[in-house]
Amino acid sequence: MSDISIPNPVMDRMRAGEPALGMTVRLGHNGDIARIAKGTGHDFIFIDVQHSLYNPETVGHMCLAALGCGVAPMVRVRSVDDPNTSLYLDNGATGIIFPDVNNAAEAQRAVDTAKFGPIGKRSVCGGYPHFDYRSVPLTQAIPALNEAAMVVCMIETVEGLENVEKIAAVKGVDVIHVGSNDLLVNMGKPGKFDDPQIVAAQERCIAAAKAHGKFAGIGGNRDVERQAAAVKKGCLFVTTQSDIGFLSAAANAWTSGVRKAVKA
Repeated sequence: MSDISIPNPVMDRMRAGEPALGMTVRLGHNGDIARIAKGTGHDFIFIDVQHSLYNPETVGHMCLAALGCGVAPMVRVRSVDDPNTSLYLDNGATGIIFPDVNNAAEAQRAVDTAKFGPIGKRSVCGGYPHFDYRSVPLTQAIPALNEAAMVVCMIETVEGLENVEKIAAVKGVDVIHVGSNDLLVNMGKPGKFDDPQIVAAQERCIAAAKAHGKFAGIGGNRDVERQAAAVKKGCLFVTTQSDIGFLSAAANAWTSGVRKAVKA
């Protein structure tokens, strides 16, 4: 460990045995969403570059705002081969979520781009925002940045599930995260969140993560009771709902409430 560290509420929560809760961000395009996440009890924002129209500068600004208010900025990239992975980390991200990780070789590519040597192969630059752009000796900066750069591997296919034990064994992987929606689609069971096959898949991923000293996560399953049940089984990395979902649900409840009250 270096003499300096980068605050990460996600790792702090999980190491304490508590769930870290994250808001998926697809609609917000500035730092305000980080403060809303903070104000609503979230520990991290899950900036979804895979499915949303974000340019790198926008992502960087959101990451800086999150760092400033104590929410961990994490970015879901397009794949383990996304060329912008290290760019996001250089400009404020404290974690990368890699979708569709199907085998140990892909998990290793994820680690290689997100971690500095000797763990990975990430390129070094200077003036990291994580240190408020202060000049920090690389002997201290590299260990701190490696510690902060969480690598989350999403299991979203049957192939990935079959290889989850090998994926979890890769050094540098921090979280095994089940993408419930995509995994169910790949299984030919879209939307069947209570199907025994997806329940067993989640339990297998929890066991694989635990066996290799990693954390387990659950995503895509937008139901409070199911999320709580997963936490009780051992999932500590949880995406609650997207900003779109929160806005739509609250707006719908409000308009429905007004219309119902008018008719009363």
